[in-house]
Amino acid sequence: MAIAGICVGAGFVATAIFSIGFSQDSATANNTTKTLVSETRPNSNLGPSGLPVPRFVSLKRNKVNVRKGPSTDHRVTWIYTSKGYPVEIIAESDNWRRIRDAQGDEGWVFHSLLSGTRTSVVAPWGDATQVPLLSEPLSGATAVASLSSGVMGSIGKCTGQWCMIAVPGFSGWVRQDRLWGVYPGEQIE
Repeated sequence: MAIAGICVGAGFVATAIFSIGFSQDSATANNTTKTLVSETRPNSNLGPSGLPVPRFVSLKRNKVNVRKGPSTDHRVTWIYTSKGYPVEIIAESDNWRRIRDAQGDEGWVFHSLLSGTRTSVVAPWGDATQVPLLSEPLSGATAVASLSSGVMGSIGKCTGQWCMIAVPGFSGWVRQDRLWGVYPGEQIE
């Protein structure tokens, strides 16, 4: 599935297509509608890696196999095709990480296919509204662009209410509650 993002600013329009979809075998196809609920980061425990669980990371490669269980003995249930797409690690087993994506789908990925680089997806829960990318972390700040739902960006820092993100051709501030890939109230330096 490809998502088109439109950025408008300073008298010009920039369009970017992000392939954030996945291929999924027919045996695991799921036609149910999922509703994402933004919630505060749960209390973190340390996993076998010594890092907190849960935590957000991103995909390190353009092709990432997601498996039914934590080993190559388990079948591949789908394949991500977008480097940098944010996922949440919700469990660890040796060198395997159970992840959840913005649509709520879960599966197991080998640890070396994940990166600590923080990215986000703008309003992936499906509303068709445009999200303003602002020049400052203030509600009344000048909009430098308008981001479509599903646009992926790199996170620079977050204050707990606002995140500075970079998308193709633009950078600025977005309300933190309009992003998936960062916890509500989370601060990133």
